[in-house]
Amino acid sequence: MSHQQGFVVWFTGLSGAGKSTLTEALAPLLRARGLRVEVLDGDGVRTNLSKGLGFTKEDRDTNVLRIGFVANLLARNGVAVITAAISPYRDIRDRNRALIEGDGSAFVEVFAAATVEECEARDVKGLYAEARAGTRTGFTGVDDPYEPPLRAEVAVPTGSEPIDVSLGRIVAYLEARGLAPAGETPALAEAAR
Repeated sequence: MSHQQGFVVWFTGLSGAGKSTLTEALAPLLRARGLRVEVLDGDGVRTNLSKGLGFTKEDRDTNVLRIGFVANLLARNGVAVITAAISPYRDIRDRNRALIEGDGSAFVEVFAAATVEECEARDVKGLYAEARAGTRTGFTGVDDPYEPPLRAEVAVPTGSEPIDVSLGRIVAYLEARGLAPAGETPALAEAAR
């Protein structure tokens, strides 16, 4: 593919909702279809681009705006960008949408719609337990708010649906929008069942 339209797939959802898992499945699938893909994972960005930021609302906003800034630079240069960060505040996600769409790239918000209870039940890192015990404060979904999207292009019930079915929904949307070329996707066959 000589030229591709850049776009951003912006995953949002609680810690443990499946954002990184979906990203790890989506990125190679899009690359196999000939797209140039970059991933901006929340943990990686915090380590390399937002080192020193804490978890106050101001610091979280700064972190998410930095992700949006980098995503926009890449997307306007024809890259398919996948972000995987909690990005808990709706107004900051909407500011990133306005920036990216304002520069002519598509913004595809994907809501990993698992409940706090579902995320807590599969919390392998023990973060929810620490938050409940009071040793981790300002934890999204426990003692800090999460504002779900009002107009996500794709919402996937990751707490109750197999990840391959959620992936199939996302890929089908990208194909329908003309952002990803049609191709063989095992998950799409699963989603159709």
